[in-house]
Amino acid sequence: MPSIASLIPVLVTGIQQRRVGAVNDSVKGESSAPKDLGALDSCDVPRAKPEEGNEGAEREARAGTVEFAARDHRLLSKLRLSIRIAAFAALAAAPVSIAAGFDLPTKRTDLSEADLQRVADVTRPTTDFSKAEQYEAMQAGATTSIDPVTEDSFSHISANIPFEEEQNFKLGNALFRKLWVSAPSSTQASDGLGPLFNARSCMSCHVNDGRGRPPEGGPSATSMLLRLSRAARTPEEEEAVARADVVNFPDPVYGHQLQDLAVPGLAAEGKMAISYQEERVTLGDGETVSLRRPSYAIVNPAYGPLDPATTISPRVASAMIGLGLIEAIPEADILAHADPDDGDGDGISGKAAIVRDHRSGKTALGRFGWKAQNATVRDQSADAFANDIGISTPDQPNAQGDCTKAEEKCRDMPTGVQKRLGAEEAPGPILDLVTFYSENLAVPSRRKASFAETLRGKQIFYESGCISCHVPKFVTRRDTPDRAQSFQLIWPYSDFLLHDMGDGLADGQQVGLASGREWRTPPLWGIGLTRTVSGHSFFLHDGRARSLTEAILWHGGEAEKARNAFSSLPKDDRAALITFLESL
Repeated sequence: MPSIASLIPVLVTGIQQRRVGAVNDSVKGESSAPKDLGALDSCDVPRAKPEEGNEGAEREARAGTVEFAARDHRLLSKLRLSIRIAAFAALAAAPVSIAAGFDLPTKRTDLSEADLQRVADVTRPTTDFSKAEQYEAMQAGATTSIDPVTEDSFSHISANIPFEEEQNFKLGNALFRKLWVSAPSSTQASDGLGPLFNARSCMSCHVNDGRGRPPEGGPSATSMLLRLSRAARTPEEEEAVARADVVNFPDPVYGHQLQDLAVPGLAAEGKMAISYQEERVTLGDGETVSLRRPSYAIVNPAYGPLDPATTISPRVASAMIGLGLIEAIPEADILAHADPDDGDGDGISGKAAIVRDHRSGKTALGRFGWKAQNATVRDQSADAFANDIGISTPDQPNAQGDCTKAEEKCRDMPTGVQKRLGAEEAPGPILDLVTFYSENLAVPSRRKASFAETLRGKQIFYESGCISCHVPKFVTRRDTPDRAQSFQLIWPYSDFLLHDMGDGLADGQQVGLASGREWRTPPLWGIGLTRTVSGHSFFLHDGRARSLTEAILWHGGEAEKARNAFSSLPKDDRAALITFLESL
């Protein structure tokens, strides 16, 4: 096998030196990052006094306090919150029926009984909103980045990575940014692009490692694409989906997604067209908000019409932060929140996505992608290489990418496989490094976590029922392969389950166990830095929402009660909830 260096003929640039000092959180309270990094193992030693271990949070708390109004509807919300927290405790001990048919664990095996109790205690939702919770500002535990807020805030290395592993992160970053070219090329370690593709690099979609956006009338839709698929037609196909052998079936001509770019000499498949219809929504206090309902089409299809059964579903690129920590959450802890039959009658079900691990072929819990179609960061990376860039890897070795049998010219194009480098266009070391980089992009620390307005918004967020799906806290496995992610108290605000989000967000596309109305709950950490990092404020799977308020108002189905609670709030309370989200 060739050396890793020989596979990366690019200059590693743009990597900032890792900061070792804490942010100066005394400046206008911009950060409440405590010196204690927030690993749950810090519970094994005497906890620092507030003035020693949480200076920023204490300073913010002193900067302003709040006396919460004793409104009747708030008192009712507190009662609902108490019931909800009791449900959390019950879920933690409940058997998980969905796991039985797929041999998934229903209890953590990495902890002692004493540690299991510690985890249950520390992850229980708070009922005290007078101050920030301990370690709350460090929302990704010891991995949290405390670097100043800039457009590079999503591109920092996890703070607790050993020095000797920083090289792999920097090499992975170089490969993440690398522009692939068509074959044959003199840059043999970089050719093999496409032949049909959506982007030439990972960074083209995940600009600054952040979230994508719709093209908004521009010539490029690089950070947004259209997924194509149809549902099962026969009992055999239905059985394949039920066994998690496949997630759905591609269009017979255009494959799994529309490729709007192509190498020289080949026609791209077509272009995405978006139109919007504005719809006015009146909130409880009379304020109106305009929502835009999108419609999608494919113009100039180069290889004939789509199959009539093919559905079109848009996707924007997701932010890259905290992925390794998400993978390190024990399956049992996620499954504990699943209630597919709504057994407790609260209107929130939550369904586990069961998929196949690309390498082992074993069933696993899906937790990545808008419909949780991938189990691991490596699976997600291999999918992106194959479908977005058209680059083969050991996990997906087809060098023609998403070319179908109906696209004969595409399948006849030269590939970038160089046998002296490996059997694929991106051999094992490349996929390993990109995966390592993706697993270790740090989540930024919270801003203003202890400010009075943030705490008021947090309380409203909890009492409105948002935490039924956006579960605040988890503790990662103690036996993770990557020691940096071991036993960390993290705050992703997601249950990573599938939920029916109603007709408004339905795309009609089945993906594995996810129906055309179901979506994975996305994590919220980092959401407040979207404009800073990505230069826009478009949210949801297709970027239709132009603000966090619009994103909330699109919630339906299982989230309708929470959406209505937000809609009926006084304007100041709605603003406080948004302030809380912007602090994440």
